[in-house]
Amino acid sequence: MNTQTTLSEKGQVVIPKDVRDALGFVAGQKLDVIRSGNGVFLRPAQQKSGRTTDEIVAELRKLYKHEGPAATIDEMNAAVDAMFAAKSKDDT
Repeated sequence: MNTQTTLSEKGQVVIPKDVRDALGFVAGQKLDVIRSGNGVFLRPAQQKSGRTTDEIVAELRKLYKHEGPAATIDEMNAAVDAMFAAKSKDDT
């Protein structure tokens, strides 16, 4: 998918249609421009969902139905410690 484009006097470039289509870029989309060596890298900018934290948490609760008592902080910490201990054993 190598192709060329021309830098305009205003510093603008046109991303060829086949490249835009392949990457799913659309008109008006924000792109991050990242310096990379002797060139630049373009990637879609992260977009915020526009939802509040409460709305996101409510959506997550719909996806995951926990049954039983809530875990305590100590139980969560112990589970995380056990996960890292198991990972350490796997890495050696």
